[in-house]
Amino acid sequence: MQALTLPRFGGPDAFTLSDLEVPSPGSGEVLVRVHATSINPLDYQVRRGDYADLVPLPAITGHDVSGVVEAVGSGVSAFKPGDAVWYTPEIFGGPGSYAEYHVASEAIVGHKPAGLTHLEAASLSLVGGTVWEALISRAGLRVGESILIQGAAGGVGHIAVQVAKATGAFVIATASDYNADFVRSIGADVVIDYRAEDYVTAVNRETAGAGVDVVLDTIGGDTLEKSPHVLAQLGRIVSIVDITTPQNLVEAWGRNASYHFVFTRQNRGKLDELSTLVQRGLLKPHHGATYPLAGIPDAHALLETPRNGLRGKIGIAVAQED
Repeated sequence: MQALTLPRFGGPDAFTLSDLEVPSPGSGEVLVRVHATSINPLDYQVRRGDYADLVPLPAITGHDVSGVVEAVGSGVSAFKPGDAVWYTPEIFGGPGSYAEYHVASEAIVGHKPAGLTHLEAASLSLVGGTVWEALISRAGLRVGESILIQGAAGGVGHIAVQVAKATGAFVIATASDYNADFVRSIGADVVIDYRAEDYVTAVNRETAGAGVDVVLDTIGGDTLEKSPHVLAQLGRIVSIVDITTPQNLVEAWGRNASYHFVFTRQNRGKLDELSTLVQRGLLKPHHGATYPLAGIPDAHALLETPRNGLRGKIGIAVAQED
């Protein structure tokens, strides 16, 4: 099989296209012919060596799979050859998805939503699981509550807008003016152009000073420090980004706020919940660019480019759609 391997940490040019043996599934595992994967910020963080202690080299990286079961190991009961599936490989738990075949435990694999192509499903598995854990499992977002979603046009943000809206929340989103219409089209009630005005002022204006119940931070920077200024009493702040600099959270104390930091965990349950939203027409991933397997270095370079104009995810077409 062909795979994009990482023999060293570094820039996008660190990848090598290699010919490798097709792996075999063990007990409780499925072998999947990968039709599509996608690119996440976690991917380039791994590539450049941010998690060097957790990634033995050479490595196959990548964190999304949509494909078709090729073979199953002993004891597998939920899947059979020919089933269309999707999942996020175990992060730091073995080879990733930048390859034509991948082996995974059946416990983390779900049946692909019939309403999605492989490219769409691969653009949803990791970010969708992250959003579900952040908004539903951790923040406990409820019907009638309000939420501020930072970076709403991005890979995580555009899924968060749709999940929050499907939950019955009032959605305030930050995005550039260029992306405002796109973010409204996927369900945002209010879009704040973060380049034109300070979002703290805008959110307090839109909520008449009451603040929002939940803030989702997908951008980092000083967001953790500023978020309490737009938060209602007993509000929740959820961040999916690394904390790189100390921040003053004294304002959170006055709001009785809670902070949640999410690094998603794999399980079939989240995939099934997302599938239900897809089937109800409430969730649709968007990818702003598509590359072949050999084009992953270019895809990494694009995602790392500031203000690249992307909406949603970068999809990687590994095989022809069946």
